[in-house]
Amino acid sequence: MARALHACSARSDKPLVTLNCAALNESLLESELFGHEKGAFTGADKRREGRFVEADGGTLFLDEIGDISPLMQVRLLRAIQEREVQRVGSNQTISVDVRLIAATHRDLAEEVSAGRFRQDLYYRLNVVAIEMPSLRQRREDIPLLADHFLRRFAERNRKAVKGFTPQAMDLLIHYDWPGNIRELETLSSGRWCC
Repeated sequence: MARALHACSARSDKPLVTLNCAALNESLLESELFGHEKGAFTGADKRREGRFVEADGGTLFLDEIGDISPLMQVRLLRAIQEREVQRVGSNQTISVDVRLIAATHRDLAEEVSAGRFRQDLYYRLNVVAIEMPSLRQRREDIPLLADHFLRRFAERNRKAVKGFTPQAMDLLIHYDWPGNIRELETLSSGRWCC
């Protein structure tokens, strides 16, 4: 969805940068989002631009935004409001012009009510909400999506593929997909067999 929104926007000729927030701990996420200066922490042997700077002029897609810590919520809110970021280990700010798209499997309104997600950040992010039904609620999309992921995997890896047998497709259609579209993508792309 983020790719489609980016491709149809006035920013389509600029970068689309993605980051899965759930895949990183707080300190790594901070460094990935905002960058860091050389020597800012152990192992920081050179300066690194963060994802905000990489996406300048384009789109930044933050997946699993509901998993970020309260401290990161504050830093992200500041970056959105001020349109500037500060690298870890620096006192200088960098102006950024980024369109932000965020996704989560969590009910953020519920997370706000429970005090686990900042209300002000929620309203900054929730300008236009697009609710995607789970894959098990739209089983008719499974054949098209599975074929797309399989062909994309084949193209990227220069592999010949024939597609799914009718029996395999039937199994895909009737499976419950607790991991939703990511699970279908992983299975369809052949990564599971490595």
